Amino acid sequence: MSLKEKIYLVVENDQHQNRYSQAFDRLIIFLICLSIVEIILESFAHLRAQFQGVFGLTELVTTLIFSIEYLLRLWTADLKYPEISPLRARLKFVCSFAGIVDLLAILPFYLPYIFKFDLRFIRVLRVMRLLRIFKLSRYTKSLRLVGDIFLEKRAELGISLFITFVLLLLASTLMYYLEGDVQPEAFPNIIATFWWAIATLTTVGYGDVFPVTGWGQLVSGVIALLGIGLVALPTGIISAAFVEKLDEEKQEKQRQKLAKPSLNQPAHFNFAYCPHCGERLPEPVKQES
Repeated sequence: MSLKEKIYLVVENDQHQNRYSQAFDRLIIFLICLSIVEIILESFAHLRAQFQGVFGLTELVTTLIFSIEYLLRLWTADLKYPEISPLRARLKFVCSFAGIVDLLAILPFYLPYIFKFDLRFIRVLRVMRLLRIFKLSRYTKSLRLVGDIFLEKRAELGISLFITFVLLLLASTLMYYLEGDVQPEAFPNIIATFWWAIATLTTVGYGDVFPVTGWGQLVSGVIALLGIGLVALPTGIISAAFVEKLDEEKQEKQRQKLAKPSLNQPAHFNFAYCPHCGERLPEPVKQES
């Protein structure tokens, strides 16, 4: 086995874990958590002034290890996608969600050394370091499950979001024409009223901005009532898909368990459940002698 194949089994071995791949996964998970804690603690001014050197060293070490991890995954991408050419395999990894997250996790560290940015933009780059938390999706089955659900239900979620947008647009337009002349400072234009519609539709409320006319209050009440159902619609779609996915995985585990013969059972053992669909098999009819 070549060195490249050995490295691939360590960094990309999801199905058949060995002690080296498990140690590598634990190291990356620890560094991700350490990096997130460092970003949070760095936001405290007194801690930043007292432990600036420790924070800087932590950021340097974690970024270097994440960079090595990214380069190793890029190098072994042709083993992950053997059906395509090595160049296309590497491009596929770079353009994948995991590849983009890995790149964005290390990019804010290097960009200030390559380009001269304004200090405010550098702060934005530091905020981007929080994207490292999405690297956990590679190692956490639950996060991968949520990502699969969003991918499978993207059409339904897109429809619900489109309906919500249309309702927001209608609500903000109506409220502007109903309240704009009475409260020009609160509802100066449709865009400003759009924010009020978002706060009302999500039933959060928007502080001191509220309708004073009768028709405005009526429309506001209808919007608030519709918001109860519309905001819950994507949640219901995701929850139902999550339950379906868990049920499918449970059935798959049951099928695998039933399909695997026990060590104490003969090879011709008749299972009580079908090893393919998991349904209970009818009991054999006993023939009378």
